[in-house]
Amino acid sequence: MTTTAITGIGVATPNGLGTDEFWAATLRGESGIGTVRRFDVSGYPSRLGGEVDGFEPADHLPGRLIPQTDRMTQLALAASDWALADARLEPGTYDPSEMGVATAGAFGGFEYGQRELDKLWTEGPEHVSVYMSFAWFYAVNTGQISIRQSMRGPAGVVVGDQAGGLDAVAQARRNIRKGTRLVLSGGVDSSFCPYGWVSRMSAGTLSTGDDPRTAYLPFDVRARGHVPGEGGAILVVEDAAAARARGARLYGEIAGYAATFDAASRHGGAPGLRRAVETALADARVAAADVGVVFADGSGTPDDDRVEAETIADVFGRGAVPVTVPKTMTGRMSSGGAPADLACALLAMRDGLVPPTINVRTVAAGPRIDLVIGEPRPWRPGPALVIARGRYGFNSAMVLRPVPAETAKTERDH
Repeated sequence: MTTTAITGIGVATPNGLGTDEFWAATLRGESGIGTVRRFDVSGYPSRLGGEVDGFEPADHLPGRLIPQTDRMTQLALAASDWALADARLEPGTYDPSEMGVATAGAFGGFEYGQRELDKLWTEGPEHVSVYMSFAWFYAVNTGQISIRQSMRGPAGVVVGDQAGGLDAVAQARRNIRKGTRLVLSGGVDSSFCPYGWVSRMSAGTLSTGDDPRTAYLPFDVRARGHVPGEGGAILVVEDAAAARARGARLYGEIAGYAATFDAASRHGGAPGLRRAVETALADARVAAADVGVVFADGSGTPDDDRVEAETIADVFGRGAVPVTVPKTMTGRMSSGGAPADLACALLAMRDGLVPPTINVRTVAAGPRIDLVIGEPRPWRPGPALVIARGRYGFNSAMVLRPVPAETAKTERDH
């Protein structure tokens, strides 16, 4: 069966623009969370967020694109450029019809939409931008990336809140197995405007703390919700043999994936997270004992954290595998959170270092999970599991592992 590899990474997060800056800050335990500055949050109960600083669209995009695009799309386009540059893809390597795009979206261009609706009500319809017709849409990142990069193969978008980023990369893997040569995939979200903020608050899971050091504490006894973030990651997903043939670096293989959905508790439904994890391991043909690290979802709400900790302990054994939540440095980035975790897992494989979970002091799960706290932990790179969970019951799990050199050679020879 075709081995699907990741050959390029582009990251835009609150603690770093670009892969190198992001990874260095993550290993240092450097947080990008603070009081939101893009609009006045003083009247809201939740005031902290992870904002991407230092990103000037004009530095990365042609002027004609800027008035057409929401901030989330501008970040996604820049991250796509960085991912392709990292993959060292020469022009003409693949035909445009052999390359596709699969992204996740949770909100769409809320900031753009709110601005244009304000114009509609205060100035009249003739002042509303014609680009409003698509700039707000949750599928717009896929469309704009495919146009900018001349990728005319399979294209799509999935919506699964925080879990959607893994689902999009899984869709990319399916398309590679069907014959597509390369897919840009992942997710980038941004909804830091009053409309987006109220939408996030409606879930009742945002932290109301004002101290960035204590507002988002997954698995901690003090956990009382999460801090939202913006940004995410775009990854280059490629057929491993074809990538090796062109001399590409392979960060790792997408070895296994699964998704489940929690039935409503009022109907006797049980959490489906364990089934997602076990099915992803089975798909990868990886034993639980061989997994070297788990990048947890880390909801930050006691009930969700308990379910996830119990799942990890039941599948891997009590305290048997290192667990980390690097998104404590960025906030939860909706559809961008899981792709950023995938990037972390791949970089951890490259460097032999598990990034830390910051600010957590007392783990509520006790000895059930071995949470990597405070500083990076050395490890012998091997399979890594990334877990993502979305609002209303989405569960996704993905297994990554290093790509043996002989695997790609064997496939190429055949």
